Amino acid sequence: MSGTHRVALSAIALLGILGASCGDDDESDDSGSGDVSGEVTVFAAASLTSAYTEIGDAFTTVNPEATVTLSYASSSELVTQITEGAPADVYASADEANMTKLTDADGNGGEPVVFATNSLQIVVEPGNPRGITGVADLAGADVIYVTCAPEVPIGKYAAEVFAAAGVTVTPASLEENVKGIVTKVTLGEADAGIVYVTDVIAAGDEAAGVDIPADINVIATFPVVVTTDAPNPDVAQAFVDFVVGEQGQAILSSHGFGAP
Repeated sequence: MSGTHRVALSAIALLGILGASCGDDDESDDSGSGDVSGEVTVFAAASLTSAYTEIGDAFTTVNPEATVTLSYASSSELVTQITEGAPADVYASADEANMTKLTDADGNGGEPVVFATNSLQIVVEPGNPRGITGVADLAGADVIYVTCAPEVPIGKYAAEVFAAAGVTVTPASLEENVKGIVTKVTLGEADAGIVYVTDVIAAGDEAAGVDIPADINVIATFPVVVTTDAPNPDVAQAFVDFVVGEQGQAILSSHGFGAP
């Protein structure tokens, strides 16, 4: 990852922390009183795996009588499970479209709130052996490019990038979620894919990132909501409040997410 990109991420992180701390005392005090108890089941987009795992741990540290169960998959798969009766208390999506599917089905117990943003990057093997410099290179006949189906947020976002760039790319396979794309690349089964910046960061030394210019990039918005049939709505709301509060925002920022 380039030095320029690291600086940009640092700036995003700083803005996220400052933005979270600029509210009044009532809004920013999410340290928790420890009086929230019970189980909460959180369905979260696969791209949130690292950040939400840490958030779950932090939430239960503040509320030791609470238990957080996290289930990760594509946003489209998770919303289908919820509308078909899966017992989820909280739904965190990687896009507005899948959240709309939930609200259209009256599956939301309140108004969804955007808790983070993200941008896209091309994920390649360490050292970038194919010498990929931009999205146009992904159309090369000798490049194995993988993505997700259009109903999966990252698949839709990648299609928007190609449309903005005027590039047509035929994927070698459609993975279940964004983590599947990263896995294919890190295992050497694919040359490249378009993922979130945070996924490249999470991959560490196992992958590298190629920047996508801002004029064709996408800013992804991540909304979260308590579900209508939440088995434990009080703990669910406390978890959502924690995510959008100062501590949750700091954790998200540390994983490379942008402020809402």
